Amino acid sequence: MSAADWYAQHGKMPRFYVPASLAAGSDVVLPEGPARHITRVLRMGEGTPLVLFDGQGIEAGVRLVEVGRKQTVAHVESIWTGSGESPLAVHLGQAISKGDRMDYAIQKAVELGVAAITPLYTERGDVRLKGDREDKKLAHWQAVAASACEQSGRAVVPPVHSPITLQAWLEERHEPLRLMLHLATGNAFNRQDRPASVALLIGPEGGLSETDIAAAQTADFTPLTLGPRVLRTETAPVVALSLLQHHFGDL
Repeated sequence: MSAADWYAQHGKMPRFYVPASLAAGSDVVLPEGPARHITRVLRMGEGTPLVLFDGQGIEAGVRLVEVGRKQTVAHVESIWTGSGESPLAVHLGQAISKGDRMDYAIQKAVELGVAAITPLYTERGDVRLKGDREDKKLAHWQAVAASACEQSGRAVVPPVHSPITLQAWLEERHEPLRLMLHLATGNAFNRQDRPASVALLIGPEGGLSETDIAAAQTADFTPLTLGPRVLRTETAPVVALSLLQHHFGDL
């Protein structure tokens, strides 16, 4: 059964990320998070259909066969390949921001089809994470990305890499198109070819420093302006990714 057939037969239903092997005819014990949401929030009972995805591109139409305090089990009735991925692979280098601004940037970037995200330490950035605090933040950000996939229909959960310095991230870049948000003239979309991958650099509140800009230019990054108004650090990736998907992706 295809995804269209499953939804046509059962209607709209919740989707849950379950990092497990999904095979037709098998049973899957749901992790604590999805199981708790199903039983305590949605109050679903045995026989209820829903959709699972493994984060690697596979989706499954399943039916609950056991709903209990100790465990919740779903039986896989059908599997298919997810179709929510963009043909444009964008690696977002996002300067770390305070509070829920970073969560917002990650959530919206995932909804807009980003392929990977790396939180960055920049010269003007005032967030520095170490040890357990960094590990907890990274796990939280990856959970934000997975939740955004559940909501947006994506079956591939893009990785949120461990935070690194801007210089280290720049040294890893090999994308044919590399852009940095900067209040300078330039139209990166006025080109004949359609790049398969893009590196997108977003600076912190206050923007990239002159040192950061020089380092990015040395790494073949082109300045990209989004108009005369200054955008917040969590708004900039939404606008830039929307434009990239429009010109080179699937928007």
